[in-house]
Amino acid sequence: MLKMRTMFLLALIGLCAGNGFAEESGPLKLNKGDHVVLIGNTLAERMQHFGHFESLLHSRFPQHELVVRNLGWSADELTLRPRSKDFQDHGHNLEDHKPNVVIACFGFNESFAGPEGLPKFVADLEEFIKTTTTTKYNGEAPPQLVLFSPIAQEDTGRPGVTDGKANNENIKAYTEAMAEVAKRNNVIFVDLFSPSQKLMHDADQKLTINGVHLNDYGYSQLAPVMETALFGPRPASAGQADLNKVRAEVNEKNLQFWYDHRAVNGFYIYGGRKEPFGVVNFPDEFKKLRKMIALRDRRVWDVAQGKSVPDKIDDTVAGEIKKVPTNFEREIVITKPEDTLKTFTLPDGYEANLFASDDQFPELQNPVQFTFDARGRLWVCTMNSYPMYLPGTPVDDKILILEDTDGDGRADKSTVFADGLHVPTGIELGDGGVYVAQQPNLMFLKDTDGDDVADERSIVLHGFDTADSHHSISAFTWGPGGGLYFQEGTFHHTQVETPYGPVRCKNAGVYRYEPKTEKLDVFVSYGFANPWGHTFDGWGQNFVADASGGANYYGTAFSGQVDYPHKHGKMKQFFTKQWRPTSGCEFVSSGNFPDDAQGNYLLNNCIGFHGVLQYRMKDDGSGFAADPVQPLLQSSDQNFRPVDLQFGPDGALYLVDWFNPLIGHMQHSLRDPNRDKNHGRIWRIRHKDRPLVTPAKIAGQPIPALLDLLKTYEDRTRYRVRRELRERDTAEVMAALDTWIAGLDQADENYQHNLLEALWVHQHHDVVDEDFLKQLLRSPDYRVRAAATRVLCYWRDRVNEPLALLQVQVNDEHPRVRLEAVRALSFFDSAEAQAVLYEALTHPDDDYLKYTFKETLDTLDRRLGNQK
Repeated sequence: MLKMRTMFLLALIGLCAGNGFAEESGPLKLNKGDHVVLIGNTLAERMQHFGHFESLLHSRFPQHELVVRNLGWSADELTLRPRSKDFQDHGHNLEDHKPNVVIACFGFNESFAGPEGLPKFVADLEEFIKTTTTTKYNGEAPPQLVLFSPIAQEDTGRPGVTDGKANNENIKAYTEAMAEVAKRNNVIFVDLFSPSQKLMHDADQKLTINGVHLNDYGYSQLAPVMETALFGPRPASAGQADLNKVRAEVNEKNLQFWYDHRAVNGFYIYGGRKEPFGVVNFPDEFKKLRKMIALRDRRVWDVAQGKSVPDKIDDTVAGEIKKVPTNFEREIVITKPEDTLKTFTLPDGYEANLFASDDQFPELQNPVQFTFDARGRLWVCTMNSYPMYLPGTPVDDKILILEDTDGDGRADKSTVFADGLHVPTGIELGDGGVYVAQQPNLMFLKDTDGDDVADERSIVLHGFDTADSHHSISAFTWGPGGGLYFQEGTFHHTQVETPYGPVRCKNAGVYRYEPKTEKLDVFVSYGFANPWGHTFDGWGQNFVADASGGANYYGTAFSGQVDYPHKHGKMKQFFTKQWRPTSGCEFVSSGNFPDDAQGNYLLNNCIGFHGVLQYRMKDDGSGFAADPVQPLLQSSDQNFRPVDLQFGPDGALYLVDWFNPLIGHMQHSLRDPNRDKNHGRIWRIRHKDRPLVTPAKIAGQPIPALLDLLKTYEDRTRYRVRRELRERDTAEVMAALDTWIAGLDQADENYQHNLLEALWVHQHHDVVDEDFLKQLLRSPDYRVRAAATRVLCYWRDRVNEPLALLQVQVNDEHPRVRLEAVRALSFFDSAEAQAVLYEALTHPDDDYLKYTFKETLDTLDRRLGNQK
């Protein structure tokens, strides 16, 4: 009904118009051929994905043939707009686009500085106006400048998500300041705060996805407000074009411009690694792409003028792209799966089999990450478009569901859940759908009708950098407490706008996202090369693998807060590197594997040594160390490229094989013809002398049955159970959880771990139970106390006297608990926190405690003004 109403509104706007030039009665005057450029934050950036405002422009001024370009960028501020190296050479400065009109969207991210930040904002805005209105970007005259205020923050009604009341006070103040500055400088100002607040109050559906970012409906409602503010009421002579058709053409043009402006692999196109390969092919590629964009401009104008256009766009007229010669000298031999299997060497008692390959499922091309659903099906994302979009060739990366319907250890059914994706470097299930990387964004896909095909797609986080596509967000995993983790490598300058303020990181980091609260944090800001592995042990301790250098790190020690643009200092690895590059890590926790393998750390390696390395873990003071043991798998097939691994519901270990004779961005052209795009395998390893694990029944099970599965030995079973429970009704889960806790056997050797699982369920549902937390903070098991201290860190703003609780933990008898407390203190900004921190010095320390103490102290010193 709502969709029909919106379509009726669009049709009505079109039918009420005539064919001639529209007279402006508002402040902005447009001329034929004007270039209109949008800049600013996510409000501007998201406009290009929906096209409502631009479609109104073209339909109102069909004969003007306006050139509209959107340079919006998530979390941009007036004086802070980080980009990857040499982005200014890519052709997307204002001087390159020669605007006659600049529409600027600022003020939202700046508003988080509160009243204290207003004087700086006003000064920055004055300077921005002066520069913009006096610079002849087109070589002839300065542009007309339009300032759009931020929109209001909407109360989503979602538990745990800020209602926006406090934010709106600041946004209102910044909007009023913008109005005063604009009036003083005689530039056009459009107040979007007040009308958006009224729309949000009056609408019968939500206008935003998270309170601060408009959805399609929100833009459809606000676009006419923008139009009227700039040009006055829409006259009857505005044009007779079908507005829906105009918008379809606008969106296609904007998509191609997006591939240009936000080009993946910028570091190889215009940045530090453009030599020696990028300078050969990319100039031609972008020359063609920009001609394609111009072709689409023409289609927009024609449709706006009521002319017919061909259904299919002929991009051959945009020119050809030269073929790139290979520098790969080794003979290319595409090994058949059965031949690759013969090259595998495994320890005694283990065997491997092929689970799936492109031979049986041709769509299994360049698989990169996978996960299992509650029904035991394997979901994998493929990257046939890797390393990036080729102008004129539509992207068609996929998410596949592979199923073993007869239980023989081989997939016999494949379903395409989603296609048309672009370089999806990471994937994880959750919250009734799929989170997937869509560079530079995080997208959520959902199947609403049960046919295993995604029919809803929504960008939920914007602004992850894409300077290098194989450094982009990857290694998706849920933490035990309900945070979704993913990470990126060096060269990247990321900034993401959230309801709590902008989040920024440069040159590598690990992120933690809470979908239920819409909180995003930089979990680790560290000078990684390219981290492609992240896993948790059964007690919630996490470990990060850095691919390029082969380094492996204990996560607690360097996951305290640092403030942008600072980074954590160099930290030791928890074992001595043997090989590089790595991709994917996992702990052994399976009844099918031998007892002496339990708890071992597994690590893929894909160059030099092709296989799965294995390390025996041991406690080392507050942290961990590990020693190498016999590799789990080694192959002599140089095409074998294991890039992800995970234990399946049956207790076998599954491996994704990128399978490619040629990898690496720096060593070969991104367009080297020997990069294979047609193959991919998934392998399965089990111990043949031990029974497989009986897969747990998870999907559709009653809540009490799911809670009992939290007692299961296998980490991955409990992982999937927690993920299933987070999708159930919170009140029902909490009620059942109380009953379950009360019924636990206190004499059970796993009693304390069972309580910890219950605490993590609370965290998944964002239900704070302070008394229960306090109980676990004083658990007799130091591993539980350490994990509970991590939970306290993330509940610090919702429990009473968190520093008093941390003071107890920082004086704990066990160094790992003290380490967690020292880490947690970095999330505060008071002298009291620093005083508690110093109490850690009264206890024995070790390398990790010394490191984390220094990192926390440096952060607190900077916040307290004790250090520059």
